[in-house]
Amino acid sequence: MTQEVIEVPISGKIISVDCKVGDAVKEGDTLCVIESMKMENPILAPVAGTIQKIEVSAGQTVREGDLVAIIEY
Repeated sequence: MTQEVIEVPISGKIISVDCKVGDAVKEGDTLCVIESMKMENPILAPVAGTIQKIEVSAGQTVREGDLVAIIEY
């Protein structure tokens, strides 16, 4: 199996996490939503697979490059 590591693209605050470990996701599914500069930005799954790890939670402040999730496919 191959793993895809998803990182935070911009600094901000996680306002929702829309998946959990073990969930099957399709390419383009929303993993979480980050608020940055008063705008909500969804972080999308770049590949279809299974969530192996989630490293963010709602209310958490994150910086660019922080780990969001790992998807195994």
